[in-house]
Amino acid sequence: MHTLARPTSSTTSTWLRRAAGPVLAAALAGGSLFLSAAPVSAQTPPSKIAVIDLRRAIAETEQGLRVQATLKKLFDSRQAELESKTRTLQAEKERIDKAYQSGKMSKDAVQKEYEKLMAQDQELQKATVEAQREMQRKEQEMTGPILQGILEAVKRIAAQEGYEMVLEKSAVPYFRGDLELTDRAIQMYNGGTSSKAPTAPAPKAPAKPAAPPTK
Repeated sequence: MHTLARPTSSTTSTWLRRAAGPVLAAALAGGSLFLSAAPVSAQTPPSKIAVIDLRRAIAETEQGLRVQATLKKLFDSRQAELESKTRTLQAEKERIDKAYQSGKMSKDAVQKEYEKLMAQDQELQKATVEAQREMQRKEQEMTGPILQGILEAVKRIAAQEGYEMVLEKSAVPYFRGDLELTDRAIQMYNGGTSSKAPTAPAPKAPAKPAAPPTK
């Protein structure tokens, strides 16, 4: 029988890192922000370059943490449903085995029952695959806007400080620690998406009637 893999504490906390993979790959394919370093000639001053861990940035934003909690609830619900169906099939198999061993069921009858179980198991496998695809769709749907917001934050930081390139951290074998923008991008994203209710303007006091002219 096949079920969705039960997440451990480490896999649960890194869902968004894995979920961001397809969305991240699409962003990297665009090549508008993350570029490979070109050779620098003797006459050309070195470029100002920074790095960012996009997967961590997505996972550790305030919105990313909420998304992770939502996905965990969805995962647990699907997992419980699939495990329940698996236990039902296992109990049915044990019932058939006992009936055959005790002579209450013929070999032909057992064969027919097993064929039914196999068909049900195939349906369960299909349901498991569909549940995994549903999780992937939800992950991409919910993390895509976060990625776009992080990219916008990176562009603003780069424009403010004159970075010519910002590279994905996983593609850089070495960099100085002060060149990483991940924490700053997270803070800028959180600040830009924080919901603050606009304060209504104070009501104006009614105008006083003009005093009558004195005679």
